[in-house]
Amino acid sequence: MFQSRVSIAILMVIATVISRVLPHPPNFTPILAVSLFSGAYLADRRLALFVPILAMFVSDFFIGFHDLMPVVYGFMILAVLFGKQIGSSLTKSFGFTVVGSVVFFILTNLAVWATSGMYTLDVSGLVTCFTLAIPFFQNSIAGDLVYSGILFGSMAFLNRTVFVTTKQNA
Repeated sequence: MFQSRVSIAILMVIATVISRVLPHPPNFTPILAVSLFSGAYLADRRLALFVPILAMFVSDFFIGFHDLMPVVYGFMILAVLFGKQIGSSLTKSFGFTVVGSVVFFILTNLAVWATSGMYTLDVSGLVTCFTLAIPFFQNSIAGDLVYSGILFGSMAFLNRTVFVTTKQNA
């Protein structure tokens, strides 16, 4: 049984690092879900921002640092702020997850197109960049929805059962 939201935050960091380090389909990770969830459920804004950044940094330490870190980490901060708008609404968590997946796809691929040197800096290069990224987007949105469903669904369950029982026994 969870005794505090800080315990949940610690578990999220550990689970996120493990999920990124272990073999998985490309971009099928919990980073967006953890960012949104942290924003929604961790009242301390510093802790809410710290959880996904720490999870990402620790896993990047093992996987490898990359040129898009400022864009990715910046988006995670934005996602935490989006999470503050979700509260405990499962409907909002779904909507923000889908929007977050699309925004992440657009931002990171614009950054790849503009900075990697892999594509010509014209419309043709932009279209090629986004077209080649579609398989990664499919995995990304699937992972975002699965992990958001697990996190927000689990918290909804805990709020209705474990946390209510704990409050009644106090």
